[in-house]
Amino acid sequence: MDIPLLFLKTVLLRPYVFFFLGLSLFAASRFLGWKRTSVMFGITWLTAFVCEFLSTRIGFPFGDYFYTGSTVGEELYISNIPFMDSLSFTFLLYASYCLALWFILPIHYSPQSKGKHLLLRGMLSWPVIGLTCLFFMFIDIVIDPVALQGGRWFLGQIYGYPDPGVYFGVPLANFIGWFIVGLIAMVGYRAVDQCPGILPPLAETMPVREILWGCGLYYSVLLFNLFVTFWIGEDLMGMAGCLIYLPITVLASLKLAGRLPVSDLMPRERGAGLH
Repeated sequence: MDIPLLFLKTVLLRPYVFFFLGLSLFAASRFLGWKRTSVMFGITWLTAFVCEFLSTRIGFPFGDYFYTGSTVGEELYISNIPFMDSLSFTFLLYASYCLALWFILPIHYSPQSKGKHLLLRGMLSWPVIGLTCLFFMFIDIVIDPVALQGGRWFLGQIYGYPDPGVYFGVPLANFIGWFIVGLIAMVGYRAVDQCPGILPPLAETMPVREILWGCGLYYSVLLFNLFVTFWIGEDLMGMAGCLIYLPITVLASLKLAGRLPVSDLMPRERGAGLH
């Protein structure tokens, strides 16, 4: 079957994935611009695909798992990897990045800024990268257990583990793998950012609403997966996910209300990275 037809079938089979992807591209293009968005998403997709390819063969970095191939002919695969799976890493990492920036970047309240603005300095500092990877891993703690039950909802049983893990059947190595993928992708994006003349500079400030699009994307994916978790009757799994995100949500809400102190963790230089 030709690739354009398979891609169309993938969109029809996984409309929720492409909805989240479209929302992320809209938000990222407004916040970072198209060139930065293309670089960040491209690095993330390539990193995710290579890591999935390796894990299904040598068990690193996600641990040992396999794709069942149950949807071959119904959606696009690259080698043995469903295209939509590695594609999902792109918008999840961007959303995690926005949430990390929301916690770390200070808000500027000057009347001249015409509303609340974020100060865009140290956007690729190590604290930002570390927190991004943590949020990236946390979202998979909710996603992967319910995705493993895909045969009970419209995802389908597309993958599995030879040896069921301790967290609702998911091995802990899988979550470590997500952190590693996030770290490789963010360090790669940071390296490109540090090369003069490749990426356009960002403004000194940005309206708060622009980063809230990415945070909203993060919580949209979270709520979607929690809804499916409870819908299929996995109440304990769903409650575990809610407990993980309760303190994060409280702190994010306090930041939105202006009641969360901001530690100055960023370098003083302006720009996306350290230049």
